[in-house]
Amino acid sequence: MLRSLRNAGSVARFASAGQRRYLSIHEYQSVKLLNSYGVPTPKSIPAHSADEAFEAAKRFGKTGCVIKAQVLAGGRGKGKFDNGFQGGVHVVESPEQAKEFAGKMLGAKLITKQTGAAGRICNAVMLAERRDAAHEYYVAVLNDRVTEGPVLVVSSQGGMNIEEVAAKDPSAIITTPIHFSRGLSKAEALGVAKKLGFKTEAAEDEAAEIFINLYKVFKDKDATQIEINPLGETADGHVLCMDAKLGFDDNAEFRQKDIFALRDITQEEPSEVEAQKANLNFIKLDGNIGCLVNGAGLAMATMDVLALHGGNPANFLDVGGGATPETVKKAFEILFADAAVKSIFINIFGGIMRCDYIAEGVIQAAKELGLHIPLVVRLKGTKETEAKQMIRDSGLKIIPFDELDEAAENAVRLAHA
Repeated sequence: MLRSLRNAGSVARFASAGQRRYLSIHEYQSVKLLNSYGVPTPKSIPAHSADEAFEAAKRFGKTGCVIKAQVLAGGRGKGKFDNGFQGGVHVVESPEQAKEFAGKMLGAKLITKQTGAAGRICNAVMLAERRDAAHEYYVAVLNDRVTEGPVLVVSSQGGMNIEEVAAKDPSAIITTPIHFSRGLSKAEALGVAKKLGFKTEAAEDEAAEIFINLYKVFKDKDATQIEINPLGETADGHVLCMDAKLGFDDNAEFRQKDIFALRDITQEEPSEVEAQKANLNFIKLDGNIGCLVNGAGLAMATMDVLALHGGNPANFLDVGGGATPETVKKAFEILFADAAVKSIFINIFGGIMRCDYIAEGVIQAAKELGLHIPLVVRLKGTKETEAKQMIRDSGLKIIPFDELDEAAENAVRLAHA
């Protein structure tokens, strides 16, 4: 993300070579975690039913509260539910209204600029006390490749798209390196707070404590991102984290069991969840050519060649170097389940991977699943000759090619046929 702040408008990342999910958790879960580290937020209560929302709203009294749909996507306030209800964030004036809004949100899919047309299911809402901010700031703790360590990123222009802020006024973004083991000192944190222009010394001190504790969360919990947007300075002079987006490193799952127990797979693409169970590196895309490749570099090169010939990949699928006929069959099941896939392109370079294993898995899957779409195969490397003979002997309509360019061109042509 820091790169996008420095080079706003640049191409966003595609995917990493190991299908990193970079676990995200819901806002109400983030609030609970932040509070456990002494980070102040508006009082918040999650609800999983309209009745629970009614009871939660009663606890806020006559001041009312705000109800927020809990889906893992940005732009919730401007989103629209698939049942027609507009907006995933609303001010609530009464418990009855909280029940009404929750009833329209829960069980429906919220569609935002980040979810795509399919939207994401809302299984919970969060009710939060109304705390109006006199000024909104942006705060994030991230890993930075330039300084090769964590950084604190802040801006006095919070409450809006930070990439747009960086594009229009790069000087509005303040980046402060953090010593990994020592963290932020009080003096360093106060120095950042003073640059942001809080109205009182008390507010500066509160903000500094927040910066220090956010880094503690970041380090202790193996986070990849802690983003607070906005950090609000209230009319009565206090500083609160009014929205939170937290992400965590999948490599740390073995020591962050409590965090990863919060994972909500209903917010993830079902095919990606299924692929992960089989140790397949899979990311669903919006094209119509299913790709099965070994090696992340070859997978991306294959997708580029398809695009060069006017094709559009339906997925990124790397079976890795240790794939077996069984995992290849599972990969085919995932590809076949996507109704958008009109042809499948298998591109294997057999170094560690044996081509005959791929051929065996392909033949087994094609027979058991019923091959009903064109299948283009290019196999090179270890056991290549044996693999090609297995395909010829199978009697199946599998179209073999030796050259990548020719194979990709035909996969595209068959997808458009």
